[in-house]
Amino acid sequence: MPTTPHTPFIRPIHGGNLAWAAAIAGCSPDSLLDFSASINPLGPPASVVQAMAQALGQLSHYPDPQYTDLRRALAAYHQVPANWVLPGNGAAELLTWAARDMAESHGPPGCHLLTPAFSDYGRALAAVGVPVLPWPLPMDRLLEGGTPDLPDPWPEPQASCLLINNPHNPTGQLFSAERLRPLLERFATVVVDEAFMDFLPPHQQQSLIAEVVHRPNLVVLRSLTKFYTLPGLRIGYAIGHPDRLARWQRWRDPWPVNALAAEAAIAAVADTAFQSLTWQWLPPARQALFQGLQNLPGLRPLAGAANYLLVKTGTPAPVLQERLLRSHQVLLRDCLSFAELGEHYFRVAVRSPAENERLLTALGQTLRV
Repeated sequence: MPTTPHTPFIRPIHGGNLAWAAAIAGCSPDSLLDFSASINPLGPPASVVQAMAQALGQLSHYPDPQYTDLRRALAAYHQVPANWVLPGNGAAELLTWAARDMAESHGPPGCHLLTPAFSDYGRALAAVGVPVLPWPLPMDRLLEGGTPDLPDPWPEPQASCLLINNPHNPTGQLFSAERLRPLLERFATVVVDEAFMDFLPPHQQQSLIAEVVHRPNLVVLRSLTKFYTLPGLRIGYAIGHPDRLARWQRWRDPWPVNALAAEAAIAAVADTAFQSLTWQWLPPARQALFQGLQNLPGLRPLAGAANYLLVKTGTPAPVLQERLLRSHQVLLRDCLSFAELGEHYFRVAVRSPAENERLLTALGQTLRV
């Protein structure tokens, strides 16, 4: 979409840029219904808000640079030793150190990257000069309802590193842990971003966290911002070998996680009621949204396991995006930042049933224009 007098900001590469969208819609950011950021609509949990309120007195002190209590809480949650956990200023900060690790990895330079891929992966790898070797998903097969699986053929280890995410962003595909494990034998460093894994109940998750203590070449990244509705707080963590995490700690600022974020994270992972509520809400809401999108002309949604849906569209996504903003104050995520997708895909978060219906109504009216 070309820049106009109503769009003074550079087009965002992430979802959730409400200032940019409000300038197009001609309204306040608070008036927008945001489907562009894949954030749990049920939170933040009351327990997290209460924990931050009680922690306000800590603002006059520096945080514990070792984040002892936070690491213990995260370690207990995942049943790993505490020194195998490193909290960070969102998963994005930890991705930066993962990329630097790859730059210093022994073996052929470069990183095999499952594509289409979250743009921050390219940012982090480019910042330290790590070449990217794309490993493309077969989009046509997925759109036809094929079983989620890794692409064939598997990449030969032309590079020593591999970066994937599971569930995959933006397609929402969930790869089985059984299929992922053989990759750990092929590469010197494997980074698995599980930012959306929390949205699956434990018996459905396909996490590789249990493998970390047996695989010094494996790092798993997790985010607390999406599941617990805390994107403005910036809190994530890495699970990996203590020697690797100690190296990352030496590279970074001494206090990357603020005191409120640390207390919020401790409360979040202990809130089993909120976790259960989310696992009950998501599947029926996602299925109803999927069916509603499937019934609209020119749209082909892709079934997924996360809290968002990727949709192929006959009408260019930037055109739909602008029409929805101007006429309905609804924001969806175009996929221009995913180079392999381009203008004929958009992504939408799964929100409450009423909000999802508002989106479907707005899309239906817009597609008839």
